[in-house]
Order: sequence, then C-alpha cells, then structure tokens
Amino acid sequence: MPLLLPRSTPEQQALPTAAIERLVAALGRIAHVHTVTVVRHGHVVGEATWAPYEREGRTAMYSISKSFTSMAVGMAIGEGRFGLEDRVIDLLPDAVPAEPSEHLAQLCVRHLLTMTTGHTSEVELWDGDWARETLAAELVHAPGTHWMYNTPATYLLSLIVQTRTGERVLDYLRPRLFDPLGFVDPLWLQSPSGADAGGFGLSIRPEELAAFGQLLLQRGSWKGRQLVPAEWVDQATRWQVANGPGESDWNQGYGFQFWQCRHGAYRGDGAFGQYVVVMPEHDAVVAITGGLPDMQLPLDAVWAELLPAFDAVPAGVDEGPAVVVPTEPIPAPDGDVRDAEVAFEYEGGPVRRLRVAGGVLAIDEHELAFRPGEWTVAVFPADPAAGRFWYGDRVAVGGGWNGDGFAAELRLLGDASTLRLVLDGAGRLSITQDVGFDGPDVWQGDPTQAVVAHQSVVSP
Repeated sequence: MPLLLPRSTPEQQALPTAAIERLVAALGRIAHVHTVTVVRHGHVVGEATWAPYEREGRTAMYSISKSFTSMAVGMAIGEGRFGLEDRVIDLLPDAVPAEPSEHLAQLCVRHLLTMTTGHTSEVELWDGDWARETLAAELVHAPGTHWMYNTPATYLLSLIVQTRTGERVLDYLRPRLFDPLGFVDPLWLQSPSGADAGGFGLSIRPEELAAFGQLLLQRGSWKGRQLVPAEWVDQATRWQVANGPGESDWNQGYGFQFWQCRHGAYRGDGAFGQYVVVMPEHDAVVAITGGLPDMQLPLDAVWAELLPAFDAVPAGVDEGPAVVVPTEPIPAPDGDVRDAEVAFEYEGGPVRRLRVAGGVLAIDEHELAFRPGEWTVAVFPADPAAGRFWYGDRVAVGGGWNGDGFAAELRLLGDASTLRLVLDGAGRLSITQDVGFDGPDVWQGDPTQAVVAHQSVVSP
C-alpha cells in the first residue's frame, strides 16, 4: 500500500521517541487496540500494529463515517447544491409524511449536522425506507433545542447529498477527497434504497484515517489544493452545541459530526475504538483503530503520554524513519490438535453448524484451518442477512483443545469484533461476541443461551 504521509523520527518533529514508546505501551495494556499512528508537523513519527491485525487492509470506521459525510455536505454546500439553513422537507420531499408536524417543518440541514433534530430516540436502521421512517418519527423538541446522538440524522445528510448531486456520497467524494488523498478503494455500506449509510459503514485503512486527520489539521488543504472549503472545516470541527454535563471527552460539545475533546482537541470517533484525534495547538494527529468496549481509555493514554511530551526536545535532533514500535502479538488460544471430531447443529447465533476435526474448524460450509497458539488468516464470508458480520471476509483464526474442551477465536481483520467458540468438557457449546453490530438479528450469547439441537462425537 502507498504511504500517504512522509516519515520522520519523533525528534526531528520535536517529540521524544520515548513518548511514542510510552504511548504504545499504554495502548498495549488496553485490550483490543489494533493500530495506532502518530503524526506531528505532517509527518508520521510513530506507528504500531498488534498482530494479527494489519495496516494494509480496510477496517470499519463505524461513526467516523459521520465526519466524512460532514465533509461531503460542506463540499456540496460550497458548490451551491443546497444550503446550511435549507429545510429537510424541501430537500427530501418524497420522504416527508403527508402532513408534516410543525417541528418537522422547521428541521434544517444545520440541525442534522449538530444532532439537534428534536428526536428523543433513534430510529433503527435495518430494513425499510430509512428516510421515511426517520422523518415519520416524532420530533418531541423543537429542532435546535435538544442534542441527541442520532445516526439516522446523518443518513438523511447522505441522502440529501445523493439527491442533490446525483451521486452516492462514496462516488461524490472519490474525485474530490479520496483520490487526491491517495485512498485505495474505500467501501461504504448502503441502505436498502441504495444510499450510503452516512452515519456508519465506511471502511478505509489506518494510514488513510491518519491522512484524513492531517487534512483536517490543514483546514482542508492538501498538497496545494483546497479539497474542502477551509471555512467549512473550521465550522465542522469547532463547538456548535452543548452535549451534556460532565468532564469526559464525550461532554465537551459537538460540531458538525465531530466531537470536541479536552485539551483543545477535537475528533471523529467510531464505535469500539476508532479515533482520529486532531490537536491543532500541537500540530498533531493520532489515529487509532480497535475493538474495545471502553472508549475513554485510549484517549486517556494519549493525554497522559503524548501531550506532556510535545516540544520536550528541540526539533531537528535526529533524522530518519518513523518509530515503528514492536508490539507483542495478541495471544491466540493455545492447546493441541486432535483426531477427534465433534459436530454441532444449533439454532440461533451467527453460525448454524460447527464441526471440529483435526486442525480444521468448519463453520457452516466454510473450512478454516487453525493452529494452537498461532493466528492463521482465512476467508469467512460476511453474511449480514444471517446476522453474521458486515465488514469484509478475512479473519484470523486460532484455537486448540485443552482437556476435554475446545476453544477458538475468529478475529475479523476488517472489523472490531471477535467471535469466540467454546466447547466445554460437559459438551456445552457457547458462541459469544465481545463487541460489534452484526445485522438485523444481533446474537450475543452465553452458555445458557446457546440452543443445541444436535451433538455427535465421532472417533473419540
């Protein structure tokens, strides 16, 4: 994959190598951080990757997608396609109820961007017409008076861009943003009606995420070209509305699909550990991908380990490549391989049939080779209709027998989630997933929820 940003030692950019090493060590103590990229003065000064995860493949951005949708809105407004204060009922007339409420009639593009639509609960985006369902939901509050995180609002922005430009957001952004930045084949999930999901569904590479952060830091300018209007980047990334009391990085205010942070920073972030943190006061960007449940922890690590180190050494002390910090691989399940074959058929959950035979784990019709204590990469096709995954088909597989039990993990290399399969000594099978959204029938079980319909033991 091409490098989108130049490399430099931390010292060349007035940052000690030891600070990068401390940050990586702190992130390594947080379960399920996948990659980190640190950029200072436009140069990548440090990066780390926790195996089996990769830097070369696309990974799901979840709600960082919202920040890209915001850029598309700003570009389209800059081209005169619609305006910030335009009413949604005028922009999406085919999706509006026959008799729109007074609050719906007041709903503008600005309210969608700031998530102040007036909703008090999110409409579930699965089947059906997402725009009609969102606009049919009651707006309890007057638009602009009540903040609520609202992914369907971002979908409406995506649909507005598509309606007004004639292109889905992915195709609209390709020549205007993705290609100039050097992105390689980004993907975006679509609604049943064929519009990009907007608020989620974008998959890009870690280096591309870091480059996006640098574009924001440069106020939309890239290699002498103004890709996004500077005024729009300024508006989108600054405080627009309050989003609740508290001292955490989720209560510092909200922009146009961007979160405000402590320490003068702002960020786009996505569920389970996707971040692009921009620190204008320090001319720095940190991009992180992961699959973790507590999203405050990586931000705390950045504030504790990186912030105090900026300009701790004079710039230009050393020259050379970025610091690539070696990391310990995430442990794969250990054990041994046996000739015994155990097969299950069961109802519910993200897979229907499971068989373990020798060094092969067969899930439905797919055979995945495994080695105890190691990760092997296999293809396990996504199947959202069956409630199994959305993002990509490459998985790292590890597993083995211990005593009478078998355990295996499938780590989705293009997503946040890990699937764990455990057969205990009493013959009970459980399939659990730590984090992730897997389609209309999310299944997240424990041994008491697994429904075993058939079990057979061959060649014990």
